[in-house]
Amino acid sequence: MSSLLRTPLWAQILVALFLAAVVGFLLGPQSPFGLADSAFSTQAIWLFDYVGDLFLQALKMIVVPLIVAAVITAVANMGQEHAFGRLGLKTIGFYLLTTFFSVLVGLIFVNVIHPGSVSPEVAEALRGQAMDAAELQERFSGTEGAAQNVWDIFKRMIPSNVIEAGGNNGALLAVIVFAILFGYFLGQAKESPGVTTLKNFWDGVYEVMLKITDFVMKFAPIGVFGLVAETMAQVNLSALTSLVSYFFTVLLSLAFHAFVTLPLLLILIARVKPSRHYQAMFPALLTAFSTSSSSATLPLTLESLQDRANVSKRVSNFTCPLGATINMDGTALYECVVVVFLAQVFGLELTLGQQVLVVMLSLLTSVGVAGVPSASLVAIVVILGAVGLPAEGIGIILVFDRILDMLRTAVNVFSDSCVAVIVARTEGEEEVLAKPVEG
Repeated sequence: MSSLLRTPLWAQILVALFLAAVVGFLLGPQSPFGLADSAFSTQAIWLFDYVGDLFLQALKMIVVPLIVAAVITAVANMGQEHAFGRLGLKTIGFYLLTTFFSVLVGLIFVNVIHPGSVSPEVAEALRGQAMDAAELQERFSGTEGAAQNVWDIFKRMIPSNVIEAGGNNGALLAVIVFAILFGYFLGQAKESPGVTTLKNFWDGVYEVMLKITDFVMKFAPIGVFGLVAETMAQVNLSALTSLVSYFFTVLLSLAFHAFVTLPLLLILIARVKPSRHYQAMFPALLTAFSTSSSSATLPLTLESLQDRANVSKRVSNFTCPLGATINMDGTALYECVVVVFLAQVFGLELTLGQQVLVVMLSLLTSVGVAGVPSASLVAIVVILGAVGLPAEGIGIILVFDRILDMLRTAVNVFSDSCVAVIVARTEGEEEVLAKPVEG
């Protein structure tokens, strides 16, 4: 038992992922033992879902107080050093750069592979999977927190009630904006007993939240097992054949961005070895993959950057919370591929101007989606309407959405971490990824 506890967290999560895939396969529609829809399978899936939800709720419990404390302390310190403006411009600039590259990669792959060019029979079958209006409205009811149009994204950045925003995962961007303002003016305030006490208070909150994070992450393998087993048990592999080309288009696009585009930026700008960064971020990437939530993964992202990649708290506490809400490379790429793919299925060849519009809307709406599972579906509906495609077509891609959501979330988190490393190195932090990662 003691040797198991000494096993690195990433190794425990990896074993949990493997076991979950096996168990989910044995209980799912493709089970060789015919267990699908049996009483045992139904109860097991319910239990997996329950355990996974408990773990996700524990992570979400941490997110808001950790983000607020981390951002306020980081920005307050930057305000004292008069570095806030420089660091903020760098961070947002690199986030825009990586997101633009990701959308460009997705656009190239979907136009080259052309996954929507299928036989008329298959195209008709795919169009038959489109939702009707009532089903679409029911699926997206209760998504008032998501952006319904591009202008809503900017409006949602200003919270009318910061306490209420703190209880809404869809309003995380507003919480961060408030924390940035609070931290900045805390750093600008003249030293006094009250100001010093306030700074010490937020430093203390941050330290306590890190301790709570360590405690919750001890249960990560169990939570990951529940989340992935429940997903695998409900995936019908035989129903996916007509969408294999679409699936691999998204997969190859995400892989190219994660293993070519982002590593090149690490090499050319940060001057670090990508292999060391992959190793440092491995626990966070596994958690992002299994939870499908960049916000829920944020505590482990910060821990991996600070303890394994040696990025300072000053940089990571500012860049990562911001990245978890506005830097969605995988999501933007996915939105672009989905819209062009659906246009191909419906027989609509998008003009160059329309594809440029898709790129711009993918960039903007990826900023506005919440860092929670499947939030990008709402953004896709917005883009479909802008290019004249029926929003009901989103039903075609739902069969793959959960699996691809796991993959694109991992890319989102990896991009956040790459920008943190790049910013840290450009700020003169020479120790970042300077040595091989231990553990």
